[in-house]
Amino acid sequence: MKFYILDCFAEAKYQGNPLAVLIPDRPVSDGEMLQIAKEMGFSETAFILSGKQDNGGYDVRIFTPDVEVPFAGHPSLGTAWIIRNELEGGKTARVLLNLRAGQIPVAVSAQGMTMTQNQPVFGAALPREMLAAILCLEPEDIREDYPVEIVSTGLEAVIVPLRSRDALARCRVDHLRFQRMIDEVRKCNILAFFDDGGLIRARLFMDDPGFLEDPATGSANGNLAGYFLCHDYFGSSEIEYQVSQGVEMGRPSTLYVRAEKHAERYTIQVGGRAFVVAEGEWR
Repeated sequence: MKFYILDCFAEAKYQGNPLAVLIPDRPVSDGEMLQIAKEMGFSETAFILSGKQDNGGYDVRIFTPDVEVPFAGHPSLGTAWIIRNELEGGKTARVLLNLRAGQIPVAVSAQGMTMTQNQPVFGAALPREMLAAILCLEPEDIREDYPVEIVSTGLEAVIVPLRSRDALARCRVDHLRFQRMIDEVRKCNILAFFDDGGLIRARLFMDDPGFLEDPATGSANGNLAGYFLCHDYFGSSEIEYQVSQGVEMGRPSTLYVRAEKHAERYTIQVGGRAFVVAEGEWR
């Protein structure tokens, strides 16, 4: 199998979220794909399992080191980059990915590559006291004027609006409380954010074993865009902004978001740049 390692949602190499993309030249089982994802050790590893299909898309599957996921942002961005530049000669303006969550279009843009995400689904509002305890914060660190809410555009996250940049920096996961939420309420990631004068600063804590932090999360930031529109956060049905993520991990990431809502129909686009840092043969 040919493989590539990329840094996604980055402004330069060694920033953003690392991703492995493999192109099998033989049949590969679910078990082997999961073993490869464990071997790589990244938050996700993607597999391009077909050439272009009748619907114009490429069949792609995404694995964490523990499970397969139906959709994830930086694997979609990085895989589309590899398809466009390595399989299609850098000539196409759009790549279609056939994922478990449905077909996701990824277009060339001024910010690198931009994916259009699924319609948001809004779930339960959760007590801010619960999320404050999980993130080792005080309830007063979480805003009361916007809900703590589960949102999904393909992969669920709890959106937690914080009052200050200091509160964002102080977030630390209490593993026992997070596991209790997963067991008793919902298995999903946690996205905490602070609005720093229009620049959105975010941190994402994953629901996989170990509860690791993710340096750049396209899926959850798509969820956040839907949340903003649903709650008229910016006072407009058309919004555009940047997200800074991964700073606290030493992996600064930049995500470019555009979204609009008309007649209860959402268009959510999340983009960024990708850089190939390695390639080779998987034996």
